[in-house]
Amino acid sequence: MRHFATFLMFLSAIAAFAQPHVVAHRGYWRTEGSAQNSIASLRKAAEAGCWGSEFDVWLTADGVPVVFHDGTLEGIRIEDTTYATLMNHCLKNGEFIPTLQQYLQEALRLPDIRLIFEIKPHRNAKRDAAISELSVELVNMLGLASRTDYISFSKHVCKRLHELDPDAKIAYLSGDLSPQEIKDMGLTGIDYNTGVFDKHPDWPMEAKKLGLEVNVWTVDGEEALTRFAKMPGIDIITTNDPATLIKINKELDGK
Repeated sequence: MRHFATFLMFLSAIAAFAQPHVVAHRGYWRTEGSAQNSIASLRKAAEAGCWGSEFDVWLTADGVPVVFHDGTLEGIRIEDTTYATLMNHCLKNGEFIPTLQQYLQEALRLPDIRLIFEIKPHRNAKRDAAISELSVELVNMLGLASRTDYISFSKHVCKRLHELDPDAKIAYLSGDLSPQEIKDMGLTGIDYNTGVFDKHPDWPMEAKKLGLEVNVWTVDGEEALTRFAKMPGIDIITTNDPATLIKINKELDGK
């Protein structure tokens, strides 16, 4: 038993110092022909060799989940309008705003990339629950549960996701809960911005000891990416510049 415990500690140490996974923030959009949260950005993240691609989801007034970051579009609040009103609005690369189903169907054609699925906090608990339920239903229906990590700033969304799928990977974004509090909620990870880890430098390794996964966002610039790539306990880095992080990981791996 003592040897087994030592072996587990050895594996934990390896994981703590492994090169972090690369997640493209809102997809790989800083490249030709792409745009934030577009289907092209998902495809280009896969082509670039990213481990995962992050995207954001809102629920329209008539119950259609759509992939878009902001809560409003040209003065229109997504929660207050129908999909028919939104469907003709174009992203910067000329694509129409994708529904969640369209986005996930594209993911089916890209089997090597994980989906970092952010559910935005909606105006009340009822709508939080509704978007959580629709999201899990669609992910499971398309057979993508094993490739999907859920994230949210909403504690209510995280709790509802855990109720719907106790085996799902779910990380909290807001940064106001300690790793132990996250563990007690039954979640699987913390996904905090750089400032949280600067304030609590012990949290990444504390989370690792609790068996939690650690993601940091949104890290840009070679200096910051290198610093977090070298930080013990960081499993995942979300960045707008995945190509630079991939290059840094290769350089660090060669040392």
